[in-house]
Amino acid sequence: MSASDDPWAKWRKPEAPAAEAEPKKEIRREATPQDDSREKSENPWGKAAPEKRPAKKSSDAVPARARRVEVPVAAPVSEPGEVTLPEGTLGVRRSAKPTPRAPNKLPLRGGSSLRKPIAPKVAPVLPDMTRERPSRPAPVDRPAPVPRPPVVREGPPPDGVRLSKVMSERGMCSRREADLWIERGWVFVDGERVSELGSRIDPNAEVAISKEAKFDQAKQVTVLLNKPVGYVSGQPEPGFTPAITLITPDNQLRQSGDPEFKPWMLRSLAPAGRLDIDSTGLLVLTQDGRVAKKLIGDDSQAEKEYLVRVAGEMIKGGLDLLNHGLELDGQALKLARVKQLNEDQLHFILKEGKKRQIRRMCELVGLRVIGLKRVRIGRVKLGDLELGQWRFLRADEAF
Repeated sequence: MSASDDPWAKWRKPEAPAAEAEPKKEIRREATPQDDSREKSENPWGKAAPEKRPAKKSSDAVPARARRVEVPVAAPVSEPGEVTLPEGTLGVRRSAKPTPRAPNKLPLRGGSSLRKPIAPKVAPVLPDMTRERPSRPAPVDRPAPVPRPPVVREGPPPDGVRLSKVMSERGMCSRREADLWIERGWVFVDGERVSELGSRIDPNAEVAISKEAKFDQAKQVTVLLNKPVGYVSGQPEPGFTPAITLITPDNQLRQSGDPEFKPWMLRSLAPAGRLDIDSTGLLVLTQDGRVAKKLIGDDSQAEKEYLVRVAGEMIKGGLDLLNHGLELDGQALKLARVKQLNEDQLHFILKEGKKRQIRRMCELVGLRVIGLKRVRIGRVKLGDLELGQWRFLRADEAF
């Protein structure tokens, strides 16, 4: 094989010494644009490539790992019959293994891993309480504030009565419901829709509601509960449970025609009248403002019937005082119907329900109440409801 056919001939070790070798003539030619582009593509660093010279044998040759780009690469030595590929001259090949990291040392991410030294805590300096405090200056007498004059509206007073008040007085709904229906446009006065809150009308005007309001009112439920002792009827008190927690499907007395109990029925379900924590019997809870107004309104005429167990000795003429002639908190009580069933039991029928009214009435005549049970409200009776049970108010019932 001739030297022209062997592409690795220039990399092989020359047979003759460099001094005896015949110097080659340097052939120069003019540079062309193709040569410039080829030079740039072969040398990406843009620098002139170093002139290749035959490597000399030396005992203190630089190792391959320490070579730089500027140092020419020595021709590899190969045995006869063995082909050795040349090494690149662009840079030093580094080891693929990463540098071992010190244990328990986090890598740097956006800043130094060194923490700032924590300053030692210094005990707070307490003020010296032994020194005398400087006396405060005497308060300056300020003139008393001048009261603002009352706001006087010019012009005649507004005509008419609020629409919500008229609807409440007629028993159509509560004032809160009336405002909600007016805002939704469900109220008509003399055939015209009214949707502005605070509207005033003639108290004798004709008021009607839409079918949407009737449907909304039909969904409102009223339940009757036989409240046990230990449950509060209204707002829960510390350590006690409200009676509304007994309104569950397990405690329901089901009747024919009753709707299916749904959790939304507990929303806005409030007691219409109170029953003391030490009392038991009929308690009404409703979402219907008409029912609440009829039972606890200022002009309510619904009767409440009670069976009362007492202890002690009644004063002379006490029964007459219980029927009429007593007053509580400086106000005379409405006429009541009270009769004595036996030595330790009384029967009360009232048309009002002040706080602990029956117990306080009995104390005024020398008796102490040891048991109280409400058995009727209006025309609705407790019936066969067991203690802790509840049922829906039927469509054929009314207070």
